[in-house]
Amino acid sequence: MNRLAKEISPYLLQHAGNPVDWYPWGEEAFAAARELNRPILLSIGYSSCHWCHVMAHESFEDPGVAAQMNRWFVNIKVDREERPDVDSVYMTAVQALTGQGGWPLTVFLTPPGEPFFGGTYFPPRDGFGRPGFPRVLEALHEAWENERERILESAGEIAGRLRDGVQRRPARGPEISGELPRQAVASLREAFDPMWGGFGGAPKFPSPGVLDFLLAYHVREGNERDEGALEMVLHTLDRQAAGGIYDQLGGGFARYSVDQKWLVPHFEKMLYDNAQLARVYLHAFQLTGDPRHESVVRETLDYLLREMRDPAGGFYSAQDADSEGVEGKYYVWTLAEVEAALGEDALFFATAFGVSPGGNFIDPHHPELEGRSVLSRAVSVRDLATQFGLEPAEAATKLERLRARMLSERIRRVPPGLDDKVLVSWNGLALAAFAEAARVLDDEVFRGAAEANAAFVREHLWSEGRLLHTWRAGAARVAGMLDDYALYGLGLVELFKLTGSVEHIAWARELFEVMLREFRDPGPGGFFETPSDGEVLLFRPKPAFDSATPSGNGAAALLALWLSRYYVVPEWEEVAREALAVAGEGLVAAPAGFGTMLQGAEFLLTAPHELVVLGDAAARRPFEREAASRYLPWLAIAPTGGGGGLPLFEGREDASRPMACLCEERSCRIPARTAAVLAAQLEEMA
Repeated sequence: MNRLAKEISPYLLQHAGNPVDWYPWGEEAFAAARELNRPILLSIGYSSCHWCHVMAHESFEDPGVAAQMNRWFVNIKVDREERPDVDSVYMTAVQALTGQGGWPLTVFLTPPGEPFFGGTYFPPRDGFGRPGFPRVLEALHEAWENERERILESAGEIAGRLRDGVQRRPARGPEISGELPRQAVASLREAFDPMWGGFGGAPKFPSPGVLDFLLAYHVREGNERDEGALEMVLHTLDRQAAGGIYDQLGGGFARYSVDQKWLVPHFEKMLYDNAQLARVYLHAFQLTGDPRHESVVRETLDYLLREMRDPAGGFYSAQDADSEGVEGKYYVWTLAEVEAALGEDALFFATAFGVSPGGNFIDPHHPELEGRSVLSRAVSVRDLATQFGLEPAEAATKLERLRARMLSERIRRVPPGLDDKVLVSWNGLALAAFAEAARVLDDEVFRGAAEANAAFVREHLWSEGRLLHTWRAGAARVAGMLDDYALYGLGLVELFKLTGSVEHIAWARELFEVMLREFRDPGPGGFFETPSDGEVLLFRPKPAFDSATPSGNGAAALLALWLSRYYVVPEWEEVAREALAVAGEGLVAAPAGFGTMLQGAEFLLTAPHELVVLGDAAARRPFEREAASRYLPWLAIAPTGGGGGLPLFEGREDASRPMACLCEERSCRIPARTAAVLAAQLEEMA
């Protein structure tokens, strides 16, 4: 009997009609494995994962394969986004067993849950250098029947090594000095692609954590000493925004590029990528004033509002890569389709966006897509204007008009699937993006989205002083994880900088205090992924490495540092140092995986500075605009309309005379009564 029909995860519901007797993760499945004395087949994926869909169609929908699974195994299906703790534990196990990982993740466990064999995608027949899934099932069944004691012993040893690996983490990482980020920048420069931007070759992923670290490094070191950090970021951002990884019609970024040039993406669009990248482009805009960066921010956040937002204020998780069962079909175009949509303007559009008769998108599984093109900015507006005898401004206006027409045409297509669950951690990233963009761009729509998101999470995912991890269709479940608390806390910090409402920073502090109580390692420090009263798994991970989202300990360190500034609690700075130490020597050896941790190091290396802005909202705005026009990544901005609530407000409760008070290393300058005076002070501080 398939038991997934009562789940709320879209990914699990996609498998509710399989002939496989799926269990959700839980005691019922493990009790069945113990009672039947069968091994467990654990399959982990997520709704927008292309190869998860492929394996489901080839194997889990096949009655013959399902019969093998049902006869020999207890089968558990897990949504990695709903249970990141389970995914983290068993991904670590498979990487230890095989040296690689990915999704779909396929792991075979003993009845107590200890892994003994694993992999990722298995084809239905031998091929791609992999054994066919039916052969894997048969071989493992025979081994279980004939060599059970050896398997149990081996699984116990594997589990023991995994536990020991967590416990052997060093108590201290490298010293946080100026040499640490300098070495990281040098290492990143070696991996930098000078032609196309980004780091390494194909497939190429956006690296928002690393890019934000490089921007912070540039601000601290200055133009003459930043060792090319700003240049690496700006070149990468420009190449990404011109490529097919960026949706040239609707805004927003796809998950990654399958090539080195950012041209052909893997088409799934994730909330976390778009929230993080919007902020990187926003920071670049603050540094350069380049209107192209502002356009990317606005288009990306507008995309999230249009296609990824629940009416109540939460943000959904992902859009699938596939439409009508075909990857990318929603996004690619033939020249004939462009001509049918635009008529005599088709050549102008096709030239601008690289649509050619032969196309640039090849999918060997779907030859019917031959001749289709992924849109990219193939020609600059200036060159386009010259080619078509227009002024650059005329060409830009025409291009925007044609983009809107083509987007309207695309909306008529069958859209990709939507994963409409709301995850607190990813919503924290979105909250930070909308709040900061509202402050920097002075945008009331973005402000409303940020405030509505905080209200949504407080109403639906905050219960009895604890966060829940996921919400969908009115139901919230799963205890909050470390990154839920840390990332949502960081989002609330940005919302406080925008609004001056002390309730937001107070809630961030409340989340942090739960982290200290329920997640902190009482020994060497740092934070576990799961709470002390959470489900007992093989081990409690201490996340240090950035995946597609910031690491839990990196985010925790940043939150500790922000709150230590706002609440003037020096001990929390030491908490941050302990969290950064979880990375060990990885900060130096593999900086590309520790962008968030390196941002924490930059925070520690920057002298503390705070800006208290007093007055009603209208009176504060000129001062706030002045601060927002500069990228000062670690400036603790504290707007207030009067009253207390923060140590920074002590002695400044009277807001009847608008002013801005800028302090550096606990030494304050003369209060600025005009925005011009504040501008001069900020320039002098920089």
